[in-house]
Amino acid sequence: QVQLVESGGGLVQAGGSLKLSCAASGSIFSIDTMGWYRQAPGKQRELVATITRAGSTNYADSVKGRFTISRDNAKKTQYLQMTSLKPEDTAVYYCNAAVRTLVARSISYTYWGQGTQVTVSS
Repeated sequence: QVQLVESGGGLVQAGGSLKLSCAASGSIFSIDTMGWYRQAPGKQRELVATITRAGSTNYADSVKGRFTISRDNAKKTQYLQMTSLKPEDTAVYYCNAAVRTLVARSISYTYWGQGTQVTVSS
């Protein structure tokens, strides 16, 4: 089994910064693409950023220039550095990862974390 555990959410004033972490554990052979998504009240879950194993990144237009995704493959952990936060960034942030397990190395399954609340006050 594979678990993703997020940390680092909280309450911050507009213009402030937060750094989210997402650590993967369990029967992991390798991790392909990792990513962050968010869901605001009454809205659908949306992509924030993704990063491949090689380090190629992709960002939603709404966070470009403000958020930075990174990963540490040895620690099986990804990060989301958020700066210049805005009230519209308020949401539950979820991490996910495409994981190849020890018993199914040729197949990649997507796992999700439990979510962490980020609240930006104006």
